[in-house]
Amino acid sequence: MTLFEYEFIRFGLKDLIDVLIVSFIIYEGLRLTRGTRSAQIVIGLTLIAFVASIAYWAQLEGVTWLFSNLATFGLILFVIVFQPELRGVLAQIGQSRFLRRFVALEQRKTLKEISRATLRLSELRYGALIVIERRTGLKNFSESGKSINAELSSEMLVTLFTPYTPLHDGAVIVSGDFIIAAAASLPLTTNPRYRKLFGMRHKAAVGVTDVSDAVVVVVSEETSQISIAFEGHLNTNIPKSEFQSRLASYLRK
Repeated sequence: MTLFEYEFIRFGLKDLIDVLIVSFIIYEGLRLTRGTRSAQIVIGLTLIAFVASIAYWAQLEGVTWLFSNLATFGLILFVIVFQPELRGVLAQIGQSRFLRRFVALEQRKTLKEISRATLRLSELRYGALIVIERRTGLKNFSESGKSINAELSSEMLVTLFTPYTPLHDGAVIVSGDFIIAAAASLPLTTNPRYRKLFGMRHKAAVGVTDVSDAVVVVVSEETSQISIAFEGHLNTNIPKSEFQSRLASYLRK
């Protein structure tokens, strides 16, 4: 189906779809890098591509040869430089808004048990890091800790985070109504906003939400304050009276 034709130029429906897909990919790429250090790298790569185009057009054989050989390693360099952004994109690909209508994200037992445990941990001033799995699988993080596969309960959570016990240091990962791992290691966020103001637990909480859709509950052992991390942001000093409703709202998002 031809939409536009002028002399030897023909623009059809297939071409329109092709242009829209490429435009969408470029737009999403720019949106993901906006406001990050990668934005400057994108500008640099654009300038290099512009210079390479001029060299090719002007038939500068030496420059063209140089850029053609550098392009061989371009994909590898791209993956290395944009690793954090690519991980975030791949994590979002598996998320389907259509399926959200049929999958209940908030499980009453999970919400109740985690809320009870969090408030108790705050009272005891026990540090805690609880990762609640949603649509994005956390198998790679759970494998870094000790496999538990125990039914979720507030008593179990409090026990796991009791100081000087073998599994108290690290994250507990919850999937559905089960605790699947304890003492798990999480990636630390690279966001400079959280680099100096928070400790390792809070940085790890934000870090795992940078690359997944998990909801993470943090209890500070120094201040007993409760925080929730989601989508790369940390909501701190949540009042105990509002914690369960706040957690429920995050799980519904």
